[in-house]
Amino acid sequence: MPASAQRAVSAANGVDRTGEPLPAGRRRRRTLLGFAVAVLALLIACVLSLMVGARTIAPGDVLNALLHYSPGDPDALVVVGSRLPRTLLGLAAGLALGLAGTVMQGLSRNPLADPGILGVNFGASLAVVVAIAFLGVTSVSGYVWFAFAGAALAAALVYAVSSVGREGATPVKLALAGAAVSAALGSLITAVMLTSRVSLDTMRFWQVGSLAGRNLGVLLQVLPTLAVGAVIAFGLGRVLNGLALGDDVARGLGQRVGLARVLSGIAIVLLCGSATAAVGPIAFVGLVVPHAARWVVGSDYRRILAFSAVIAPTLLIVCDVIGRVVARPGELQVGVVMAFVGAPLFIALVRRRKPASL
Repeated sequence: MPASAQRAVSAANGVDRTGEPLPAGRRRRRTLLGFAVAVLALLIACVLSLMVGARTIAPGDVLNALLHYSPGDPDALVVVGSRLPRTLLGLAAGLALGLAGTVMQGLSRNPLADPGILGVNFGASLAVVVAIAFLGVTSVSGYVWFAFAGAALAAALVYAVSSVGREGATPVKLALAGAAVSAALGSLITAVMLTSRVSLDTMRFWQVGSLAGRNLGVLLQVLPTLAVGAVIAFGLGRVLNGLALGDDVARGLGQRVGLARVLSGIAIVLLCGSATAAVGPIAFVGLVVPHAARWVVGSDYRRILAFSAVIAPTLLIVCDVIGRVVARPGELQVGVVMAFVGAPLFIALVRRRKPASL
C-alpha cells in the first residue's frame, strides 16, 4: 500500500504510522465527552419538545401524562396526542437526514453534498404534486408513499445518468447529474403547480418541511425503510473511510468500489426518501451535521456516522421548539427555522476550521 494511503488510513483509525496511538488519549477523551454532551443535549431537546408550545406544560405534568394517560386530561391530550408524535418524528427524520448527509459527503467526496445532490427532494416533491393534482390525494398519510417512490426514482435516474461511460458513477458525475435532474424536476413541479390551485395550496405546506400535523401513523409507515437504511449506513463506516482516499486506493485496500457505491446509494435513498416523505424536504441538516461531527470526532466515518445520528435529531427538534416559541400563539414550520439556524451555523463551522478532508 502506498505510504500516503497508510498514513491516511492510520489517521482515520486513530493511530500513527508506527501503530502507536495519536495524541489521542486526548482525541479519545474529546470523542467520549462529545458523545456524552450530544446525548445529554438530545435528552434536553426531547423534554423541551414535550413541554413547550402554545402552552407550556410543567415537567411533572408531562411525566404524569406519559405514565398515566387519561383521555379526559387536557395536558395528556396535548403531550401524548400532539407533542409526542412530532418529537418521535423529529428523532427519526433527524437521524435519517444526518446519516444520509454523512454518507452522501463520503460517497461523493463533496463537503457540500446534501439530500438535494441526488435529486431526492425534487423527486419526492414532484410525486406529491402529481398525487395531489391528478389523483386527489390530500392527506399526509396518503401521499407519504408517493413521496418515497418519487425520491427513489429520482435517485435511480441520477445514478443511471452518472453511470454512463467507462468510468461509471464518479463523484463529479454524480453531482453534475444530480444538478441536471433536479433542475428538470423543478421545472416540472412548477408547471404542474401553475395548472392546479389545489396542488399549489397543499404543496406550500408540505414543501416548507414540518413536524406538525403528522401522527404516529406517518412515522410507522416510513419506519421500516428508515430502519433498513440506517442499518446499511452504520455498516458503511470502513467503506467510506476507504472511498475518502480515492477509488484507486480503495481498490488497493481490497474494497469493491462499485458495490460500495450501490450500497451507499441504497442507504441514501431509503433514509432521504423516508425522511422527506414523512416531514417534507428540510434543508441544512444533512449538510451541517457531518461537518460538526467531523470537527468533534475527527475523520473516521464510523465515529462521524454515530455522532451524526445523535446531533442531527437534536438540531431538528431544537429548531422545531424554537418555531413554536417565536410566533406564539402560532408557530413557524421547522423547515423555515432550520434555514435561519443552519445557514449561520454552517458559516461558523467553515470559518472556525477548514473542512476536514473527505
